[in-house]
Amino acid sequence: MTRRQRTLLLAFVALIVVAVLAFWLLRKPAEPAPPAGATPAGAKGAPPARPALTVSVARPEQSELNVTLAANGNVAAWQEAIVGSESNGLRLAEVRVNVGDVVKKGQVLAVFSPETVNADVAQARASLAEAKATAADAAGNAARARTLAQTGALSQQQINQYQTTEQTAKARVEAAEAVLAAQQVRGRNTRVLAPDDGVISARTATVGSVVAAGTELFKLIRQGRLEWRAEVTSAELGRIAVGTPATVQSASGAQVQGTVRSIAPTVDPQTRNALVYVDIPNVLQNTGIKAGMFANGEFQLGRSNALTVPQAAIVPRDGFNHLLLLQPDNRVSQLKVETGRRVGERVEILTKLPADAQVVVQGAGFLNDGDLVRVNSVSPGAGKP
Repeated sequence: MTRRQRTLLLAFVALIVVAVLAFWLLRKPAEPAPPAGATPAGAKGAPPARPALTVSVARPEQSELNVTLAANGNVAAWQEAIVGSESNGLRLAEVRVNVGDVVKKGQVLAVFSPETVNADVAQARASLAEAKATAADAAGNAARARTLAQTGALSQQQINQYQTTEQTAKARVEAAEAVLAAQQVRGRNTRVLAPDDGVISARTATVGSVVAAGTELFKLIRQGRLEWRAEVTSAELGRIAVGTPATVQSASGAQVQGTVRSIAPTVDPQTRNALVYVDIPNVLQNTGIKAGMFANGEFQLGRSNALTVPQAAIVPRDGFNHLLLLQPDNRVSQLKVETGRRVGERVEILTKLPADAQVVVQGAGFLNDGDLVRVNSVSPGAGKP
């Protein structure tokens, strides 16, 4: 091999080495130089991780909450009186009340035309006067006959006839008085009166109509009282007693306070529910509660102690409720809990919590299990309900 060939071969080898070296340098990224005073990662004294969020925490509280029993049922009139006509074949001349009017016992609701009855009363009075005149004449004849009985001027048979005529006349007077009294009752029945205090709930009376005796003219909610007929299961029935307070709420959101008046003595064999009757007084003041409505409500059974947390601390996830508990290292742990009663901004926790538990309140919904947090404030929680 000549000198020139060896030179070319060495130059070609050197070119290949330079190309390989350049490729290796370009492929490996250069690591930035750490700043002055910084400690390499993984070395002792590394800076702590940054908190994910600044939160506030609170401690669970022991609160006294109401013990309630929820139920559903219909609202109905306590008693609904049907006011009908006692007169037969008379024309209705005047109707003085309408649906919703408040009436007092004995108040005139409607008036029938009295002309026919007045004529019958007058005729009965005339018949009574005639009977009394006849009775007076018969009594005089019988008295004279008894005077002559000792003289023998009249036979005993004639005397007995006079006495019988006297008694018959007296009986006719009594019959005429009874007829007059009946006609006078008919006259009083031309005025339809309220049987009790209450509120008119229905009216079928129409001026000018001729109605038969017993025809319904009005319906009256007696004393303006409604009742909630709550359906309670047989298993819960023993927790309710007469006098238990209850809160009734209609579909419109109107609420009214009532009291248990009575409990049905039997249970429906189909539904296994019993009716509990709750008095709702002052129907006019409770404008949001009407007869015929469907309503739900709660029976107030007393009070009991409960462990509660602020409602903002409850985090619903995956169909369950969770609390985020603050750990000593300022990380949070997620705990699935069972909730109970809710009063205001407090929620009862049925799951047992650690004695020194602190729950995240503000910002709980943005955290996950194991997140590091910065605690802004620790509060005892919202005030007791």
